[in-house]
Amino acid sequence: MFKRITIGAVAYLVPTFLLGFLWHLVWSERYYDALPMYRDDVIIPFGFLSMSVQALLFAWIYARAFASGPGSLVDRAFRYAVFGAALSWSFTTLAVAAKNVMSSVPTYVAIETAFTLTQWLIVGPLTAIAFGMHDRRVSAGWAARWLRS
Repeated sequence: MFKRITIGAVAYLVPTFLLGFLWHLVWSERYYDALPMYRDDVIIPFGFLSMSVQALLFAWIYARAFASGPGSLVDRAFRYAVFGAALSWSFTTLAVAAKNVMSSVPTYVAIETAFTLTQWLIVGPLTAIAFGMHDRRVSAGWAARWLRS
């Protein structure tokens, strides 16, 4: 189980960190600067730590609620992406918009909604594939041992 969670966490952490860094600090920097709501000296290690906690919890949720669920790998990836996007959007977009001072709440909500959708279009399938590959290797190893005996 530890290996599955680790693989699932990596499938979340790597693309989320790369996309988050590029999206927030490079591609959309001028939009966020126009909102004046972020600090000038963003603490990247805190962001990475936050994403690491999210990665472990989302991987655990996938393992418990989606990995052995009904349907194809594509079905599980889609259901997980919808779930993850909705949950993430609630705490990264709605809660932040509710609590922080910014020049335009609608602009922030639009930018962050686009980010969340992009993130989960990537993370949902990657997580399903990562779990599927791990499970096939485990199944194949068990089958090979059984055939040899």
